[in-house]
Amino acid sequence: MKVGIIGLSSVGKSTLFQLLTGSPAPAPGGRPEPRLGIARVPDRRLDTLTEMYKPKKKTPATVEYVDVPGVAKGQGSALVDLPALRNVDALVHVVRAFESDMVPHPDGSVDPLRDAKMLELELILADLGAVDKRLERLDANIKKANRPEDVAERKIFLKMKEALEGERPLREVEFDEEERRRLRNYQFLSEKPILLVVNLGEDKIREASTVLDKTGLSGLAAHGGVALCPIAATIETEIAELPAEDARAFMEDLGLTEPGLDRVIRTSYTLLGLISFLTAGEDECRAWTLRKGTKAQPAAGAIHSDIERGFIRAEIVAYDDLIAAGSLAACRDKGTLRLEGKEYVVQDGDVINFRFNV
Repeated sequence: MKVGIIGLSSVGKSTLFQLLTGSPAPAPGGRPEPRLGIARVPDRRLDTLTEMYKPKKKTPATVEYVDVPGVAKGQGSALVDLPALRNVDALVHVVRAFESDMVPHPDGSVDPLRDAKMLELELILADLGAVDKRLERLDANIKKANRPEDVAERKIFLKMKEALEGERPLREVEFDEEERRRLRNYQFLSEKPILLVVNLGEDKIREASTVLDKTGLSGLAAHGGVALCPIAATIETEIAELPAEDARAFMEDLGLTEPGLDRVIRTSYTLLGLISFLTAGEDECRAWTLRKGTKAQPAAGAIHSDIERGFIRAEIVAYDDLIAAGSLAACRDKGTLRLEGKEYVVQDGDVINFRFNV
């Protein structure tokens, strides 16, 4: 999974990037450039399996984050041409909800709902510009050759243009399977699912849900493809660097039940409809990311295309059943280890061994 981090300047994007990926803060005064980093997905199930099997290697699932320079009103079109944002699965929009005399807001006041709506509109306008350019080319092609595929594509782009001119993001537009097939080579930012990470001050994180309601941000999450995650990026980045016991004590003091990294990734998985299945053995214990609803044979392809091509059966046990029984042999005796065919829909937490032949 690849996620782009966007937002205005001075909202805490770089601090969130540091929290998620462990990357050092950028050098002060340097030219803003996109930064890439990898976050390891926390998964207690993988930790427990590693304790059980004591493998040579433990490999968590990962998320690739790209932090791009802040934008201002009227600059959204610059995001469209950023190579770093191509092929991202989702966007994280960091919205500022903290006050600071040391770091003034670029618009002079802190208003997270205003900022969220403003950048959404920037994405819409940027996409509208791209759609208009494509329509100009399609019109020229149709005038010259009148190919059926150009006519069909033009119809789709006119549908998108109507939505965008009505200030509706493309993620709210319904496309049928054929329309999505024709659009698969295009990248539209307002079509991406968006996670609004609301950066609160340390003094507000305890009452995060109340703040989200008061600012009106909770209402944005009612729209499809939008989710909210409150965080106090600065203090939570500092907590992440503490020894485990000290970190737990600070989190309890702030009323937090899980670290910021866990909250952001968990919310991202839910937004994108992702799950994890696990493989376990003496060589390696590993977590793999899938879209919810994926069947067993294409799930095998997440490991290797040869396993998908030569798929025979999948040996599957639910994580909870494996932990309760203590071993695969005990699961086999209890009947909780089962063989499934290629049509089986993989469930979150399944521990799987694929049988294959190539």
